Amino acid sequence: QVQVAESGGGLVQPGGSLRLSCAASGNIFAIYTMGWYRQAPGKQRELVADITRGGTTDYADSVKGRFTISRDAANNTIYLQMNSLKPEDTAVYYCNVQVRWLRTNDYWGQGTQVTVSS
Repeated sequence: QVQVAESGGGLVQPGGSLRLSCAASGNIFAIYTMGWYRQAPGKQRELVADITRGGTTDYADSVKGRFTISRDAANNTIYLQMNSLKPEDTAVYYCNVQVRWLRTNDYWGQGTQVTVSS
């Protein structure tokens, strides 16, 4: 019903920046929330940031002031601008799309690797 395509990961030095993109396609009209999660080795997957169709955002405390999530006017694409990256930001970042239509369903991208290292 909904396809999720991520891009933008890569290798950056500490203090650098990356911009992740996530495009949803298919039945995008019922999308309620889109967000970014990450999973580092040995850790549970955690919410990084999300945004609702109404524009409400939520951020993990660890990224507040450094990361910004945004959503385009068509509500089918989100971005995560990551500034002042730290080694502890290293993880696989996953895009999540939550659809609310009769039932709630979550769709996930395959993940994009972000590595922050010298």
